[in-house]
Amino acid sequence: MNKTDYRLIEVKNKMKLEIIPIGGFSEVGRNSTLVKYGDDAVILDLGLHMDNYIAYTDDDERDDLGEKPDMSAEALMKAGAVPDINQIKELIPKVKAICISHAHLDHLGAVPFLANKFPNAGIHGTKYTIEVLKQMLISDRTRLKNKFHAHNESSRFKISKDMSIEFVRMTHSVPQTASIMVHTPEGTVAYVLDFKLDNAPVLGEKPDYQRLTEIGKKGVKVLIMDTLYAHKNSKTPSESIAREMLKDVLLGVNSKGNAIVVTTFASHIARLNTIIDLGRKLKRRVILIGRSFDKYVTAAKKAGVADLTRKVEMVKYGSQVKKYFGKVKNPEKCLFVVTGHQAEPGSILPRMVFSHLFKFKEEDNVIFSCSVIPVESNVRNRERLDAELKKMKVRIFTDVHVSGHAYREDHREMIKLLRPKIIIPTHAPAEKLALTRELAMELGYKSEDVKILKNGERITL
Repeated sequence: MNKTDYRLIEVKNKMKLEIIPIGGFSEVGRNSTLVKYGDDAVILDLGLHMDNYIAYTDDDERDDLGEKPDMSAEALMKAGAVPDINQIKELIPKVKAICISHAHLDHLGAVPFLANKFPNAGIHGTKYTIEVLKQMLISDRTRLKNKFHAHNESSRFKISKDMSIEFVRMTHSVPQTASIMVHTPEGTVAYVLDFKLDNAPVLGEKPDYQRLTEIGKKGVKVLIMDTLYAHKNSKTPSESIAREMLKDVLLGVNSKGNAIVVTTFASHIARLNTIIDLGRKLKRRVILIGRSFDKYVTAAKKAGVADLTRKVEMVKYGSQVKKYFGKVKNPEKCLFVVTGHQAEPGSILPRMVFSHLFKFKEEDNVIFSCSVIPVESNVRNRERLDAELKKMKVRIFTDVHVSGHAYREDHREMIKLLRPKIIIPTHAPAEKLALTRELAMELGYKSEDVKILKNGERITL
């Protein structure tokens, strides 16, 4: 074999498609994946592991000593709070883009800590996602050197000669969520985290089924898919169902003479819009209390998603909350929307209860428009909060909510739409990933076509 033949083999090998899980594989949180083709690579999501992040930043022993946590990238990686990019150290110069699928912290929250490590990468997301990121940076007084690129929900752009990125409109519990398609000469990698197939959303449009079908017909090499609820043998209910559930509780229960407190996800603009509309039908003043509401509501306004600021009063900062509750008159004529749906320490609802910021009366209404995110700290915190509320003899309404994540039958539909050759389930512990393998085999796939990976395991195609 002559020298020319050796060079051809070297070039061919160099142009292989490679997928490297960085975070979020066989676990829930710190979602991040690297896709490499030839000499170019793209990072998909840079998220926080919320349980590890909270445990690290709320260290009681350190607080007692008056020490502040080390928020460097290295310290956060060591704590398991952000993706460990040391796994891809040699590839960092090759990363041409950081693409964020949506504005939840387990997909976006590590950007302020890690993005500067990628000097050649711009940060790409939908308009709302980029606005949320900007609000986070302003709030935390952080600066990034990376350039921001805000795209429409359905858009396509090149990052290198052989790699292009496509955002495909998707529904989730946050506005302007995109499924990310990485197009290469070797085939398309479809990154579908997080999603639900909502055909009657209350804000925005339903998923772009036509484009998903077109991509599937052209051929998808790999589908990386959110499988958090692979054990749910159903289809995820539409957000319009959550609207009806809230309507039934808020308008269908006699709350005259009593305060109403609702807690939900600050990023869930569609849910907030519903709560505000129903509060106004009750002829109550609607007050959003908590700094995170300001961040997401401001981002929604700037991105043109919805302007909720005209409909509500806002109490943004923790230092203002005690003063506000001390002055508020006629709480029975108010609807308070507060942070703390997971009973997170320092959030508003636990402070209302345990720090006595608000004087609850018997039969005041507390509505949890959420589910408990199933991690140990959340379950423990919520049990404690619920027990204390019961002592106060308030009325508690839990799980007035529908999920933003796909159930098993949505997974089936996504696989049939995209028709991938290989499926990589993620965003779930190992037992739920195995259920996705079972589903794929029902659809005619072989066991080896479903790759169950751990962080750092590389797959070359």
